[in-house]
Amino acid sequence: MPNLSNSKTNMQTNFQLMRKLLMVSLGMFAFGYMLVPLYEAFCEWTGSNVLSLSERESKNSMNGRAGLPLNTQVDTSRTISVEFDTNVRGPWNFAPMTRSLNVHPGELVTVMFEFQNIQNRTMSAQAIPSYAPQQAASYFNKVECFCFNQYTLAPGEKKLWPVTFYINPKMSKDVKTITLSYTFFEVGSSV
Repeated sequence: MPNLSNSKTNMQTNFQLMRKLLMVSLGMFAFGYMLVPLYEAFCEWTGSNVLSLSERESKNSMNGRAGLPLNTQVDTSRTISVEFDTNVRGPWNFAPMTRSLNVHPGELVTVMFEFQNIQNRTMSAQAIPSYAPQQAASYFNKVECFCFNQYTLAPGEKKLWPVTFYINPKMSKDVKTITLSYTFFEVGSSV
């Protein structure tokens, strides 16, 4: 005759194990679900991801009409010099059409960059921006930028790409010059 107390104890043990495994599974799901918001909060808190802060402000400051920024007021009482710098990691040409210009905070400006694949093969590349001084990154709002995408160019192909931006008028008046630097690097190729 089977021992009922042993069977009951085994069922209780199995039920407890199942509850623990269910809690661990729910905890893992919750951790996976919260990982992105936790990462964003950590980066914002430490200031280690200034690129995403600048892009988030740019996206959040757009209204639905014709892609114009909400703040259309231009601070004509001051001028900021914006310098453009380019670096390449490979055999191609990449340069701004304008090396520097003076802008008023709030003014919408477009600068063209020229890129040419001087290789005898197709290549794919992408640009990463950086800012100096670093504090300017959260006030430099790009509305349109080639750095948001990866591009593939045929051998010898030349392209002109725009960067449309404005500088938030809330930026410190101590900042007189901003350098926007792009590093262009190859991310893959098709042969």
